[in-house]
Amino acid sequence: MRQIVLDTETTGLQPSLGHRIIEIGCVELLSRRVTGSTFHRYLNPERDIDLGAEAVHGLQREDLASQPRFAEVADDLLEFIGGSELIIHNAEFDIGFLDAELRRAGRAIAMSEFCRVLDTLVLAREMHPGQRNNLDALCKRYNVDNSGRELHGALLDARILADVYLAMTGGQGALALTESAARGGTLGTGQVRALVRPPAPLRVICATEQELRAHRDMLALIAKSSGGRCLWPASGDDPAAEANRA
Repeated sequence: MRQIVLDTETTGLQPSLGHRIIEIGCVELLSRRVTGSTFHRYLNPERDIDLGAEAVHGLQREDLASQPRFAEVADDLLEFIGGSELIIHNAEFDIGFLDAELRRAGRAIAMSEFCRVLDTLVLAREMHPGQRNNLDALCKRYNVDNSGRELHGALLDARILADVYLAMTGGQGALALTESAARGGTLGTGQVRALVRPPAPLRVICATEQELRAHRDMLALIAKSSGGRCLWPASGDDPAAEANRA
C-alpha cells in the first residue's frame, strides 16, 4: 500500500480570503516503510503573508519571489501523490487550500476525488479523547523526536507526522525504522523503538467444569430471553466446551 504524508504552509488561514500555499512537503510510505522518496516545493504566493502565519513558519514574501507558482508544479504534485492514500494532520485545512489552488490553476479536480484521505487529527481524537492532539503533543506521547522543529516547515512536519502515524497505528513503522537504521538509512526525526518479545511457550488455560456450567446456564438464559434466537446453541457445539476438548 502506498501512502503519502503531506503538509503545507500558507500565507494565512482562509483560502476563501485569497490566502495561498507557500510550501508543500510530502513523504512516501510503501507498505508502512519510509522509502526516502519525497516531494518538496516552495511556492511564490503572489501576495503578502500574514504576520501570524509568518511567525509560525518564518517565511517572508521576498524569500519566495523567485519560486515557482502552484500552477507550475501542479502536474508534478498530482503525479507524485496519484493512486496513494494521503495522510494529513487536520486534513480539512490542507485539502481546502489544495482544492483552492487547483481551481485557481484551472484543474477540474478535488483532492478527495483524486486520493483517499486519512486525517490523523481525527484518528488521534478517537484514540485520545479529551487530550491535546496537535503534532507536538503526539510527538511527546509517542516519543517521537521533534527537537528540530523550532518553526513549522512542510517537509519537516511531514517527516515527523510519518513517524507519529506509524507509531500510532500499531508499531509496524517502528520495525521498518529499526531495519532501515540498521542498513544506514536516513528516516527523518522519529525515534521509535521496535517491540521485541522473547520467545515463550504458548500457555493454554482451559475453563473449569464450574465455569462451563455457568457458561451453559448463561446461554440458556440468553436463548430464553431472545425467544430461541441464540446463535451458539443453534450452530452446534458450545465453543467453550469445544475449546476445552481441543
